[in-house]
Amino acid sequence: MNRNFSKQDQATDNFWFLRRPAQFLLDIVILTAAFLLAYLPSINVQLGHYYLDITLSQLPFVIFVEFSALFLCGAYSILWRYVSIGDLKVFLRAAIVSGAILIALRFLLGLIDFRLWQIPISVISIDLVLAFGGILSVRVLRRFVYELNEKNRVFPRSKRIDPTPTLIVGAGRMGATIVKELVGRRDAALEVRGFVDEDIRKVGGSVGGIKVLGTTADLPRLVEELKIRQVVLAIDQAHGKEIRRIMDICREMPVRAQIVPGLDELATGRVSVSRIRDVQIDDILGREPIQLDDQNLHATLSGKVVMVTGAGGSIGSELVRQIAGFGPRTILLVERSEYFLFEIGREIADRFPDVSSVSLLADICDELRMREIFEEYNPDVIYHAAAHKHVPLMEINSIEAVKNNIFGTLAVGRLAGEFGVGSFVLISTDKAVNPTSIMGASKRVAEIAVQGLDQIYDTHFIAVRFGNVLGSAGSVVPIFREQICKGGPVTVTHREMTRYFMTIPEASQLVLQAGALGEGGEIFVLDMGQPVKILDLAEDMIRLSGLTPYEDIDIVFTGIRNGEKLFEELEMSGENLLKTRHPKIFIGKIGRYSQNQIKQMLEELTNAISCCDDVLARRTFNEFLQDASVQIPDDAMLGAISTGDGNLLAKSAKLGFSEE
Repeated sequence: MNRNFSKQDQATDNFWFLRRPAQFLLDIVILTAAFLLAYLPSINVQLGHYYLDITLSQLPFVIFVEFSALFLCGAYSILWRYVSIGDLKVFLRAAIVSGAILIALRFLLGLIDFRLWQIPISVISIDLVLAFGGILSVRVLRRFVYELNEKNRVFPRSKRIDPTPTLIVGAGRMGATIVKELVGRRDAALEVRGFVDEDIRKVGGSVGGIKVLGTTADLPRLVEELKIRQVVLAIDQAHGKEIRRIMDICREMPVRAQIVPGLDELATGRVSVSRIRDVQIDDILGREPIQLDDQNLHATLSGKVVMVTGAGGSIGSELVRQIAGFGPRTILLVERSEYFLFEIGREIADRFPDVSSVSLLADICDELRMREIFEEYNPDVIYHAAAHKHVPLMEINSIEAVKNNIFGTLAVGRLAGEFGVGSFVLISTDKAVNPTSIMGASKRVAEIAVQGLDQIYDTHFIAVRFGNVLGSAGSVVPIFREQICKGGPVTVTHREMTRYFMTIPEASQLVLQAGALGEGGEIFVLDMGQPVKILDLAEDMIRLSGLTPYEDIDIVFTGIRNGEKLFEELEMSGENLLKTRHPKIFIGKIGRYSQNQIKQMLEELTNAISCCDDVLARRTFNEFLQDASVQIPDDAMLGAISTGDGNLLAKSAKLGFSEE
């Protein structure tokens, strides 16, 4: 029944003249009464008499002007039951338009001495106040009656629920939105008994009729006194540390803690009771929202043909989503996985129907196929996200890492220069700093190769470095989640191991911003914030699952694997960085290689590929890369690599988490 009514109400929104005749009639009555009252001497002391004949002759014209202003300003597109303070500007605008027309006509008619239609200024002023005040008052009364009716509506017994006593943390816009939806609803799952907020000035006040009872320090007392069973975090701009602190407080009490998603969802109207969810690890590790230079990004992407390689991967797919929002002429989705290409192609077609996208099944190492794509579509901007990124797997498959990460990048980069692409952005990694792994060394060589291409072609070649991204394929978070679901143990390689983390959207946004800032040859370094201990991450994820570390779920330490570092580096010391216009993007002061050095290094790596010589590849990295210390495997490891020993791969997959 409710569903049908909702559909009918929605359908008739487009036919307001069929469902609001009473509203129009009532508005005309109010406008008429206001104008008649404005001429009464008892109200308008500036008039000595009541000019009934004049009033009646001017009335139709005044009502026409005011009614037209209401219509043109959008007053009749507002549903009475949902009228709010924000809608006041519509009625204020209509009053100003009406007043301006009536006053202008008074002076214009005075020039031709047509006094009958000259409405006194005092009458116009009083009429506007009474007319538009009355119209708005009726709408506010209508909403009050509607909400009163909703509050007193008797729901069927089968639909009645026992609401959970709840405290809301955050008496701001987001908290007010949640209360507005909950209060007065007999079917609400939550019974809001109060707010807590860190702003001491709000304590004692109220939001939506709900009192602010204290700060988060008062949570234990309030939970006990009010018999609270649930705490909802509705903080407008909550940072990870703040969420962690509140979660630590809640953990000591018999309450369930949940969170409302961020302000971006509030701004787009997506926050509702149904959006309240459990706190996730992304919330705890979350950082300040990124401020993008939209004007710069629009200039870089709008109306352009943008190619994204590795478009189906974690970073590549998010880059595609972000790029689609800036109105490119065409997005070229280059991906060698048929399934991932299909998924991202379908998503973009559904979410951005006005954006042209082309799904191109291709391997970046296949130069003939890539040339065919360049010839047909002639891209303006390229984001190169295609890469092998899994550190332990690349230790076993080193030659494949060299092929894909280095020579695949070179193939696409050379074509970009040959076809006059405006900019080429390489997605790099923090593991390229003082590399100890095949994956890190191959990405460092890719950076060097891209800088070399920048010296040859007019295309702006740049690289962007950042650390791990939460939730990407093969990363620590989904692995820990899977281990927790299986009952443990959760495997961590070392107690002191740390990593930098970003969310996928944050990393992608900064990559786009860096690409817009680049002039060619730079290696940009993203501000990754503070490193996170992997052990803390594992313990937090276990607790967020409602379990206790070491009691419900054990944590096992497996030891550092080949190619791994205890901590990652990002060249974040002040002497190694130059500032850019964006506070979270820096330019690394990283020494360049000569064309001769690059040529020699690539020749050696080509020989390693042709001979499938893992040791030669590793020695080449150590010889040519400053500060590289890639491990040379012993005979046993060489045998396993050359024979493709599956046991070695299985052990690598089981021990600890997977880096990106």
